[in-house]
Amino acid sequence: MKFCVLGSGSKGNSIYVESGSTAILVDGGFSGKEIAGRLSRIGRDIESLKAVFVTHEHHDHISGVGVVSRRCRVPVFANEGTYRGAGKTLTKLFRRGEFETGEAVDFNGLQIRSFAISHDTADPVGFVIDDGHVRLGICTDTGISTRLINRRLAQCDGLVLEFNHDPDMLKNGPYPQSLKQRVHSSQGHLSNSDAAGLLDAVIHDGLSQVVLAHLSETNNLPEIAYREAERVLRDRYELSILSISEQQRPTQLFEL
Repeated sequence: MKFCVLGSGSKGNSIYVESGSTAILVDGGFSGKEIAGRLSRIGRDIESLKAVFVTHEHHDHISGVGVVSRRCRVPVFANEGTYRGAGKTLTKLFRRGEFETGEAVDFNGLQIRSFAISHDTADPVGFVIDDGHVRLGICTDTGISTRLINRRLAQCDGLVLEFNHDPDMLKNGPYPQSLKQRVHSSQGHLSNSDAAGLLDAVIHDGLSQVVLAHLSETNNLPEIAYREAERVLRDRYELSILSISEQQRPTQLFEL
């Protein structure tokens, strides 16, 4: 399995995953043109996509999903709550697929299992993608780590985890108080330290890649997030398994 975080942050989120002849997106929070351009930068063609899976209905995760679905003639999979919350944005699709939160979708040799997370949307989810050989866990946009999240991410070979904010930067930053409270709430976003705690709970000897995602451009710095993750990993792992995604450009294409 190979994957790439095409971009991650408050201005847009999308993750590319491939195994064998199957290629999918998890979220599509950029324009169709931007998604195509970022795929081209890693040597992939948007026309190779077979499906899009959606975590939740916030604009920075779905703004380009409809365009990709229609252009590539591929289905979009989301739960009923996400479709309802998305309104018109997810109505004009090539084909609509639905799943119940917690169940697995078998799609072209991949098993994509959703799990509940905690965010201020109708029914937000993370995913574990299994191709029968390796597993990739994706968990962003959650205000808290739960036992369920820990169970689902345990034994994953690769992880894309939210390291959203530094609490001191958030507290002293320019956001209005209401937005600070939202970000810091149990339905907001994980702080670096809370994300490091989640990582510590799920690391195991088979872990081969960790990508830090959804870093706030206002309330975080890559070096702070990296330091928190490094503190968890350094005694057991080569730090080469640790990477940080960016808002403006895709990561490399990682192989598990």
